[in-house]
Amino acid sequence: MTHNLQNDLLVRAAFSRPTERPPVWMMRQAGRFMKEYWDIKNRYSFLEMCKTPEIAADVTMLPVDLLGIDAAILFSDILVTAEAMGGQLSFEQGVGPQFANPVRSRSDAEALQTDVVHKLQYVAEAIKVVKHRLQGSIPLIGFAGAPFTVLSYLVEGGSSKDFKRTKLLLHNEPELAHLILQKIADVTVDYLNMQISAGVDALQLFDSWALALAWDDYEAFAHRYNAYIFSKIDRGGVPVISFCKGSSVFAPLMATAKPDVVSVDWNADLRHVKDGLPEGIAVQGNLDPFVLYADKKVIKAKILQLFERMRGTDGFIFNLGHGIMPDIPFDNVRYAIDIVKEFRY
Repeated sequence: MTHNLQNDLLVRAAFSRPTERPPVWMMRQAGRFMKEYWDIKNRYSFLEMCKTPEIAADVTMLPVDLLGIDAAILFSDILVTAEAMGGQLSFEQGVGPQFANPVRSRSDAEALQTDVVHKLQYVAEAIKVVKHRLQGSIPLIGFAGAPFTVLSYLVEGGSSKDFKRTKLLLHNEPELAHLILQKIADVTVDYLNMQISAGVDALQLFDSWALALAWDDYEAFAHRYNAYIFSKIDRGGVPVISFCKGSSVFAPLMATAKPDVVSVDWNADLRHVKDGLPEGIAVQGNLDPFVLYADKKVIKAKILQLFERMRGTDGFIFNLGHGIMPDIPFDNVRYAIDIVKEFRY
């Protein structure tokens, strides 16, 4: 794929090519910490925002216009694949995503559909609208939820603190878990290939709840399916980022799935992780998002400390260890991005 981007820092860094400074984008960069987001959110439901290409594009563009980041990430949700497969998905303020029909039995699992990419065309349409608006200025990142994380929502019926039902499924009915995971993985391959065809410049796979798993269970029920997805998508010059909370532990295993980038949470020394990965695998991260609540002099010092730690390495994308929290001051986020953009190696 030819990107033809005016600012291709993210793509270069993702492929471990030299950059004059680290590129910057932030998970949840188009979100609840922005007044402008609420101006839109107060008029539409969350799923309406995701499913209406023009609105999804409006939200995607907020951090582009207001923060000047180096990459846009499509406004959507990791659970749209589960909904397309037959999950009855809703979002409730203060509760989060919920499935009215959780997957609890073999018949539930067998009812999950896999030929569903046509139901997700609104995402392809949103990508095309955003690409038109970006006019090649910066890359657009597409994404999907990883199979284990999507399974956990389907099985629990929503968010969970302890993943008890999910772990019982893995331990007591592993064959059933694998049936569900393979279905989600196949849908995810189709979904990501659709996004590539629609024009995304990079992809991220979000395994948000992998940190709930022991090493052997991560390998069997998460890593195996992420590796399958990475092996099946038609990358064609589109770099792939692998993210999970828990990457500080799982990074060596994540790298064997052959992503271009491993996104690292804030519990690890990023240079130590980078030095332990195979040549040519970039890292993304890993500022603790809570730093963005702090005084500006602290934000600056923490970012520059990370940059000094990473000096002399190719393949480094600046990001947070996880997403921006809703009540982080907008001005602090903008300040952090400005600090990154002023830096030079």
